Amino acid sequence: MTQRTLGPFTVSAIGLGAMPVSMNGNGLPSHDDAVATVRAALDAGVTLIDTADIYAPSWDEMGHNERIVADALAGWDGDRSSIVVATKGGITRTQEKDFGRDGSLEYLRSAVQKSLKNLQVDVIDVYQYHRPDRWMVYGDIMQNLKTLQEEGLVRSVGISNASVEEIQIAQEVLGEGNLVSVQNEFSPRHPGSYGELTYCAENGIAFLPWSPLGGIGGAGSIGERFSVFAEIGRAHGVSPQQVVLAWELSLGETVIPIPGASRPASITDSFQARDLELSADELARCSAAVGIEV
Repeated sequence: MTQRTLGPFTVSAIGLGAMPVSMNGNGLPSHDDAVATVRAALDAGVTLIDTADIYAPSWDEMGHNERIVADALAGWDGDRSSIVVATKGGITRTQEKDFGRDGSLEYLRSAVQKSLKNLQVDVIDVYQYHRPDRWMVYGDIMQNLKTLQEEGLVRSVGISNASVEEIQIAQEVLGEGNLVSVQNEFSPRHPGSYGELTYCAENGIAFLPWSPLGGIGGAGSIGERFSVFAEIGRAHGVSPQQVVLAWELSLGETVIPIPGASRPASITDSFQARDLELSADELARCSAAVGIEV
């Protein structure tokens, strides 16, 4: 379980969702503490970091999260070449309208160029289209992403918050094997993307569950809402959160959970789930508790 395939990359089976150090209802950490959380993930062995241009405290701080990731990597004494950074674009933020959508080539090219600067790189490892722009044909947006890839701005292309139909459109437009990831919300609280998860597993596409522990405010109480994860955790001497992540990893060989963290202790605990082995009976109990038939 320790490593998984993400397009042309081999990454840790569990990545870091960096959003909570820039958008967090419980209050943001200082810049130094945010950098320390990202570095704690790297030191633990995480080799995939997920970010996005809109992860910021306010509309006029776009790129906030990307810059934290860049600062963490710049001062890290490990092997930078082993780290894959995935970012996302396509959601706009302005003073007049916080969170709009724009899938046009002009906007996406501009967003990519800003992300390159924020991340301090020459090419983006994985660029994921964040949310559908319903004013545009989805296939046209995928063609725009393909153009950015052909221009050498992004190495690999993924999509986020996508249906099976949209995944299929992306596959057709980008070409066989060129859609490397799908990032959808998936957790015991929100299992609605199980169909997309299984589709990705069947087609060799990395599936990155965001908020895999239930999101901000939900991760800490997941063992209370779903007692089976706490019960199994006690049997193994681990946290309920580790059990959840180990269960998610078992659902498909292409699943790569990206739990968020605003403190080093959180990601350090989550990352240990990659080595947690659950029995077939334990996994079946987890799935039954969530309402999933495997």
